[in-house]
Amino acid sequence: MTRRATLAGVGAVLLSAAVAAQVYRSGTDLVLLSVTVTDSAGRHVAGLTREDFRVYEDTVLQEITDFSGQPMPISLSLLIDTSTSMDQDNKLALAQQAAAGFIAKLGPKDVAQILDFDSQTKILAPFTGDKAVLDLALKQMKAAGSTSLYNAIYTALSELRRVRGQFGSEPRRQAIVLLSDGEDTSSIVPSDDVIDLARRSEVIVYAIAIVAKGSVSTRAWTQAEFVLRSLTRDTGGRVFIAPEPQQLAAIYGQVAEELANQYTVAYMSTNGKKDGTWRKISMQVLKGDATPRTRAGYYAATGKQ
Repeated sequence: MTRRATLAGVGAVLLSAAVAAQVYRSGTDLVLLSVTVTDSAGRHVAGLTREDFRVYEDTVLQEITDFSGQPMPISLSLLIDTSTSMDQDNKLALAQQAAAGFIAKLGPKDVAQILDFDSQTKILAPFTGDKAVLDLALKQMKAAGSTSLYNAIYTALSELRRVRGQFGSEPRRQAIVLLSDGEDTSSIVPSDDVIDLARRSEVIVYAIAIVAKGSVSTRAWTQAEFVLRSLTRDTGGRVFIAPEPQQLAAIYGQVAEELANQYTVAYMSTNGKKDGTWRKISMQVLKGDATPRTRAGYYAATGKQ
């Protein structure tokens, strides 16, 4: 059972105002984590406390300075592939319906933007909490062109970075929910640049791939799958494989449920060096068979900041 009916319910227990201010003041000195915890059956584990978690940075145990059993409000970037292949088997129409159901679960403090991508990436709706605007943007999508997958992800990451801190003073999660049915065929941005930007952006990436059973795996799709799995692993998200487009509504529902059931954990790093290096994060939950999932690490601040 979920702890909330929406992605950001009224009355959620958030981090203290002092910690919230410190997020923007100190950058990566304070490390803020959104954590998904599941049991061996993949069910979300509720009711955990600060004492149930252990956080390590480069194998060094860290002191959790703030904790919440409720997730923070979220800024979402919804990306939907509208290349020519999405016109087959009613894929685009089913994707639009599934995404609309996802938008309906947004909470009163959540905002989202809608992007579609084929040969180009188009922002159909800017960040807004107005669900009618978001729904209208979904209805405007039409299938045509090739697939610029990496360009689209890079654009979404850049947009989320641009609006960071623009929706109030309290901390806010950021996430990308991406849907595509094939490999990248026309991006200018290299995949390595996309992965690097994602690691620096503190954005959770979820990828939904429509891959029919028995379809021939191409070298290009293998590369795209590797990129998507790298992005989701490093950011604390997941890859979902949909053999049939009719499964999209259920998968979007799973993503919504996960975002509605995340814990918030914060710690001040014991490594005070401003060296810009990658710091690896690992977590444990000291309760039953619970397994936590969060971003793989972060880049430390530099002396220039």
